[in-house]
Amino acid sequence: MNYIWDLLIKAEEQGLTKEDIYFYLAESYSPYMELSLPLLNAQFVEQYVEVNPYYRYFSIFKNLFHPNNETNLAFKEYLFDIVLHFLAEIDRGQGMNKNEFYIRFILSDIDANVFGNTVRDHIHAFSKKEQEIILLNMLRLYQTGEEIYLLKDTLKRLFPGCLIYLKSEEHDELLIYISQKKTLQNEQKVQLVQEIFVPIGYQFEVYWQYHFGIIETEQTMKLDQIALY
Repeated sequence: MNYIWDLLIKAEEQGLTKEDIYFYLAESYSPYMELSLPLLNAQFVEQYVEVNPYYRYFSIFKNLFHPNNETNLAFKEYLFDIVLHFLAEIDRGQGMNKNEFYIRFILSDIDANVFGNTVRDHIHAFSKKEQEIILLNMLRLYQTGEEIYLLKDTLKRLFPGCLIYLKSEEHDELLIYISQKKTLQNEQKVQLVQEIFVPIGYQFEVYWQYHFGIIETEQTMKLDQIALY
C-alpha cells in the first residue's frame, strides 16, 4: 500500500468502509512516500492512517498546517481528513475502466431492488472479490445472453471444484454438486446465482458435501457419502 486510494481498496477487501478510515497528518514521514505506515509491508489496514500530503498534493496543503499557525487545529484536522477522502475517490475514478463504471451502476440497481429481494438481500453474503465475479458476469450476461455458460463460470469461481450436470432428456434440469457444507451464507450465495443466471423453465437442484451416486464411478459410490437423486 503506497497511496491513499490503494489503502481504501484494501480496507474494503477487509470489510471496512471508507467512513472507518481516518487520515491525519504524519508527524514524521519519508519525503518519497505518501503513506507513513508503521510497517512498510503491512497486510492489514489500520483505521487511523498517517499521511504525507506533500508527496502529491503540496499545492493544496502547503498552507494548511503552517508551523507558526496553531489556531483551529481541530477544524484543520477534520478538513484534512475530508479532503483526502475526496482526493482518494478522484484517484479511484481516474483508474477505472468502462466495465468498472458499469458494474457500479449494476450494484446501485441491486441496492435499489431492481433485481428483486433475493438479490438485494443476499449480495452482502459475498466478499468484495466475489461481488466483482457476480457483477462482471451479470454485465457479460447483458452483452452475450449466455446464461448456462455464465452460470457454470460463476459457480466454479465461487465454489472451486464444484460439478455441474445438465440433463435434458425429459425436461431441462441442472444438478449442482458443491463439496462444501451447506451453511446459511453458502445457501444465500447459490440462491442469488440461481436468481440471476438460471434460465426460466429450468429445474435447479443443489447437492452439498456428498455427491449423488453414479454407477461405475467409484468416487461417488462410497458408503455413508452418497446423496440420493
